[in-house]
Amino acid sequence: MSDSSERTVVHVMRHGEVDNPTGVLYGRLPDFHLSPLGREMAERVAAHLGGNDVVHVVASPLERAQETAAPIAKAHGVDVATDSRLIEAANVFQGRTFGVGDGALRRPGNWRHLRNPFRPSWGEPYVDQVVRMKGAIDAARDAARGHEAVVVSHQLPIWILRSYVERRRLWHDPRSRQCTLASLTSFTYRGDEIVAVTYTEPARDLLPAHLRAGARPEKGKSPGFGA
Repeated sequence: MSDSSERTVVHVMRHGEVDNPTGVLYGRLPDFHLSPLGREMAERVAAHLGGNDVVHVVASPLERAQETAAPIAKAHGVDVATDSRLIEAANVFQGRTFGVGDGALRRPGNWRHLRNPFRPSWGEPYVDQVVRMKGAIDAARDAARGHEAVVVSHQLPIWILRSYVERRRLWHDPRSRQCTLASLTSFTYRGDEIVAVTYTEPARDLLPAHLRAGARPEKGKSPGFGA
């Protein structure tokens, strides 16, 4: 049984900017790597956490998450572990462009995938994302008991996890997500229980201006389809 007074912090980080010149929804596709700016974001967060008591670093198997985790792990002298539960949400529009104003919503072939935003009908159910993400951060807690862990994942699963922990409904307006590139959503545990959630943006000044202002989705992303 764990010590109920033992404090452990699991920082759940969204990966940095991805090199995506064609603007597709890359989802779980391989070979999407960080851009030069994304690598700078990862280094910035590594510096931000440099004085923290990080003893465990784990990432989604996708390249952009592994590359984001690498400088953090190096700074703390640990290897990057991989947990498949941290992967991006599955999405039927993967590999296609589906941006605001590109006409995708007017294509009859897409309508059946958009019929139920509460599940959602275009991809992995929100409840399934909660189950796997909660399991992954609990495993990171166990690996770092009494210390800190860094977990690198993707926007939608991170936001769904936070919504569950903070007891909000899982379906939502994607424009309301507080989970920008290279951000940290940190879960503080006492023993096995989450007692606090905090959010920080160590690389905020590196974000493109429209993301700092929250004006519109990132290039290649419809509001709703993760990343």
